[in-house]
Amino acid sequence: MTVRELSSVLFDECGKCLDRFYEMREHDAVPDFYNDVKPYADYWHTIIDEWQKESLLYIQQERPKYVHKPQIDTAAEGMAQFFVQSFYKETSKKRFVQSIQSAQYTLQTFINAIDERAESHD
Repeated sequence: MTVRELSSVLFDECGKCLDRFYEMREHDAVPDFYNDVKPYADYWHTIIDEWQKESLLYIQQERPKYVHKPQIDTAAEGMAQFFVQSFYKETSKKRFVQSIQSAQYTLQTFINAIDERAESHD
């Protein structure tokens, strides 16, 4: 996957985390750690790590205006946490929602920067 595709996939998954969080709360559900949480987290942490590496490489090479290393690192760290937290109804709603919004903002800003760069090279 390209860094653009990874960014888009992660953006969408952030939304799914929010949906799962509300669903878990609504049904007062308790996830099975080894059957539900761990396989999901392992899969997505691999994607997040790949996105982070590819994004930092892209930033180093293309130097987009509005996206920098600290934002990528913070977004990756946040996603690694809230992708897991989305399974637990005990998670603080306000902080959880803000973390998702922050990651999605960074992802969208990065996607826009990639798209602008691609258009200027056409």
